[in-house]
Amino acid sequence: MILFFGTRSGKKESKKLIGVSCPHCGQHETLTSVSQANYFHLFWLPLFKIGTNSFAECSHCKRGFYKEEFTPEMERAINR
Repeated sequence: MILFFGTRSGKKESKKLIGVSCPHCGQHETLTSVSQANYFHLFWLPLFKIGTNSFAECSHCKRGFYKEEFTPEMERAINR
């Protein structure tokens, strides 16, 4: 029997961070948060979520922020 298994990324979810300033350039409401889940799949059917990748990007200065670099203000805006 042949089994096809592995990991695959899910859909990207984008969210504009309202009321948050960019820590790098200081522009207000220019940050967008993107998160994407990774799933273990068997025969191309997702079985369970392995983890989630998250980052934010400023549309003004184009600076990217990994989850470890999120400020408390950014975390609050994402969890709203």
